[in-house]
Amino acid sequence: MPASEDVAYVDHPLLEPSFIERRLYQIRLAGAARDTHTLVCLPTGLGKTTVSLLVTAERLYEVGGKSLFLAPTKPLVQQHADFYREALTIPDDEIVVFTGDVRPDDRAKLWDEAQIIIATPQVIENDLIGNRISLRDVTHLTFDECHRASGDYAYVYIAERYHADAADPLVTGMSASPGGDEEAILEVCENLGIVDVEVMTEGDADVDEYTHDTDVEWNRIELPDEILAIRDALNEVITDRLEKLKELGVARSTRPDVSQKDLNRMRAELQRLMNADKSEGYKGMSTHAEVMKLRRAVELVETQSVESVRRYFERQRNAARSSGASKASQRLVAEPKVREAMRKAESFDGLHPKFRKTRILLAETLGIHDGERVIVFTESRDTAEALTEFLSENFSVRRFVGQGDREGSDGMSQKEQQETLDMFRNGEFEVLVSTSVAEEGLDVPEVDLVLFFEPVPTAIRSIQRKGRTGRQADGRVVVLLAEDTRDEAYFWISRRREKTMQQELRELKGAAPEIEAELDHSQRDLASFAGSSSTGNEGVSGENAADSETSADDDSSPNQPAENVAAASAKNGQSGLADFGPSDKELARAEPDDESGEESGDDAAADGDESPAGDSADDEAGTIAKAGSDEGVEIVVDQRELDSHIARTLSKRDDLTTRLETLAVGDYILSDRVAVERKSVSDFLDTLTGGDRSIFEQVADLTRHYARPLLIIEGRGLYEERNIHPGAIRGAISSVAVDFGVSVLFTEDEDDTAEMLATIATREQTDRERSVSVHGGKSAKTLDEQQEYVVSAIADIGPVTARTLLEAFGSVEAVMTANEDDLQEVRGVGKVTAERIREVVGSEYR
Repeated sequence: MPASEDVAYVDHPLLEPSFIERRLYQIRLAGAARDTHTLVCLPTGLGKTTVSLLVTAERLYEVGGKSLFLAPTKPLVQQHADFYREALTIPDDEIVVFTGDVRPDDRAKLWDEAQIIIATPQVIENDLIGNRISLRDVTHLTFDECHRASGDYAYVYIAERYHADAADPLVTGMSASPGGDEEAILEVCENLGIVDVEVMTEGDADVDEYTHDTDVEWNRIELPDEILAIRDALNEVITDRLEKLKELGVARSTRPDVSQKDLNRMRAELQRLMNADKSEGYKGMSTHAEVMKLRRAVELVETQSVESVRRYFERQRNAARSSGASKASQRLVAEPKVREAMRKAESFDGLHPKFRKTRILLAETLGIHDGERVIVFTESRDTAEALTEFLSENFSVRRFVGQGDREGSDGMSQKEQQETLDMFRNGEFEVLVSTSVAEEGLDVPEVDLVLFFEPVPTAIRSIQRKGRTGRQADGRVVVLLAEDTRDEAYFWISRRREKTMQQELRELKGAAPEIEAELDHSQRDLASFAGSSSTGNEGVSGENAADSETSADDDSSPNQPAENVAAASAKNGQSGLADFGPSDKELARAEPDDESGEESGDDAAADGDESPAGDSADDEAGTIAKAGSDEGVEIVVDQRELDSHIARTLSKRDDLTTRLETLAVGDYILSDRVAVERKSVSDFLDTLTGGDRSIFEQVADLTRHYARPLLIIEGRGLYEERNIHPGAIRGAISSVAVDFGVSVLFTEDEDDTAEMLATIATREQTDRERSVSVHGGKSAKTLDEQQEYVVSAIADIGPVTARTLLEAFGSVEAVMTANEDDLQEVRGVGKVTAERIREVVGSEYR
């Protein structure tokens, strides 16, 4: 690290003076990322967020609009927001945080007024589905920890909407570990619409001075006979179940250490049998579920602790006793060998040898070597809690886990997480025992030791964990491996994948043409944007910036008026990231590879100049964003339906819009007379076996509020999935249709359901010219229901709180006249809700 008096800083109109240290590698990466949709790969601790910040500052200065920064967890969001507010000259109230803690209606208003939004992806996904926000004016979108952009993760949906809706899009993806191989990295790029990959490794000349060595060592642990006996009993049952699957022709081996890859293959074959309506498929899938549960138990006892497997067995027992329990859970806890393993686990009064080794390593680091901080990572929350209790006898220890509550374990709120990290930074305790929540991106202080309680089988997570040390000084990483267990397999898998990833990244340097060839045509077309019209090191001139901003202003962008940007550009005489470029001295110090990287960035800018991005943006101005449209078909979606893909699928259609509400009845409202209760096969069977509300209560509510209620049962295996007599299922369906007058429709899957909903909504609203009404068109409500309806309409407090308020005050009139203090005495009513009720009731009507 250079001496403080020699430190140079980045100079830019939107950056605080003398705040961002001028690092050549960050300038290079930002210079490339401002020109096209870019994946930025940089080792943990070297400032990926700073790279995105530089691009954001440039885009807002030159193009205007808004910036959206997405991070996967609330602590990360808050951390990035604090950094942006410190680093930028933009007013703090224009840099806003969007998490689930902010009310949806408040988010809609904040979005309009903000210049930079830093958010969790789930919140943005929900707001897009509900048409509360539009991405039209977002000129820079950052995906932090972008390796998550696969499968159903919200990043994938948001990126698709961004490229479709934004007038002038630019994507920056950031990760220290974007994927285990070229295929995985390309998948991330395709899902985010990325066309260029920029990589810096510890081996690059201008990165090397900011990195330190991190030694990785592994300690082999021998398991005692008592633990091996528990494992062996479970493995006998796994072998038995695999023999049954082999008889069905899906298992090739009965060895209990069958690989996850083979288990996934078996599941796919069983699914094909189920799709062909063969009973063997359903039976086999239940047996497969037993194998998966047993493998988890074996993994816990081998690699975690006996306490963790004890807690796991207890949860399985509770699940088997619950109404609607799966056959797999019931058979599992009834199996004699499993019961034997449970007894052995409950009678074991010793320590897993990993616990003793952890205590020894901490004593060496914190005692003998005068270390200050240690992080212990573990896969299991049960282990994290047991370790915290065990280590507290000798050290100052705190746990760090996620926010969700689980059976027998309370999660940590965002405030508790932040307070714990602050205490760790301030040296108020020595040891942080963490689950995976602290792996990614969190600004965890420099530590002397990172201890892997078990190896992780993915390169991404291994890199993330090791990145917690070796930032400011040489660090140590220790991995504990239980001999002859999955630990060893996971360790070698991770090492191999990590090496493969680094090799793939090196090969992918400057590989934008190859990546672009893998993308579909629409994504390639979106690679050009107005801000990339700069060539070489010239940047965008003040005149061009003003023209670009005028275009944005014509599109009703609420930020950065054109005249202000033009005036600022003329006043400061700066034209962009090119002006932060490396000095002659720095270029002379750089290696030839770095110079070629600089030329690559210039070439990208020149290529961008060939595309008339500004014209294409203007041509599409009338069709890009549909958010907030009052025209066409609308489907109202209950918030709880966001667990399925249906709302996402509907929200991407051009012929309709979606709106999110907390519905008192039904899951989807298609018109003033049609409401739909959707049930997967599992959900439907749950309601027959004593769930929170029976199916008959739910359809009765539908019939009271809507003239044409519908029940959709989605999926296959209605008669095979549970131990419920087919006659009982048919009787329930008959009662729904005949006794309650509710039409029952069957769909294959979520995509089929989405198509069915769209068809009915279009028919109702277009062909029948009916409107959408959340409360329905029928008025046959009881007096109680009408009172609940009136109160629930106040400030969108919902039906549950409405009933609580009426029970507390006795009448609608009393609720309306109650003061804020009295309102807050009611369970479920906080200060904000009380204020909103008084505001709605007491404000003058305009």
